[in-house]
Amino acid sequence: MTMTLHIGDKNLSSWSLRPWLLLKQAGIPFTENMIRFGRPETRSEMLKHAPTGLVPCLVDGETAIWDSLAIAEYLAESFPEKRLWPEDKAARAEARAISAEMHSGFSALRTVWPMNFSRQGMRHIQPDAVRADIARIAAIWEGARARWGEKESGGGPFLFGRFSIADAMYAPVVSRFVTYGPVALPPRAAEWRDMMFALPAMKEWGEGAAREV
Repeated sequence: MTMTLHIGDKNLSSWSLRPWLLLKQAGIPFTENMIRFGRPETRSEMLKHAPTGLVPCLVDGETAIWDSLAIAEYLAESFPEKRLWPEDKAARAEARAISAEMHSGFSALRTVWPMNFSRQGMRHIQPDAVRADIARIAAIWEGARARWGEKESGGGPFLFGRFSIADAMYAPVVSRFVTYGPVALPPRAAEWRDMMFALPAMKEWGEGAAREV
């Protein structure tokens, strides 16, 4: 049975982008069901799938998983051959740590720069808290690429060489940096941002976002 991923608007739902991109990049078959935000039936439709009434929610048979990072872990366990976490123990620990940091942190960036995937070049204010979030994110990307990008699993363009859950977790930040940028980044971080935004799966998501608006 094919899994179903219930998502929100592609232009706005940063949390939906994370598991959607992970499934696409990993080549895992799934059915997509979009529930549009801001409509009278939105809440009731979401509650049919997730007890929180929020998206994303992955449904696999009788199992429902309603949190992006939990969905990622479920996919990593269900498809070990996809190697969704780095193989090296130290790299895997760092990938999990920065994924959790994205999951729970960067509140200033999220609040001031909400995802608006279909827009680019919207120069916007950068309060001190947003600048601090940007600096930390840049350090995360630069550090992972420097430590693991050319080493882990024989090297590759992603944060830990091969595509991993960590890349998916930071994909919405790539969108924000394009929407509200240009955001100055150190070389390795900038290269990773540009590579991520050019992925066919990201372009597909962007096409869907553009159709919504």
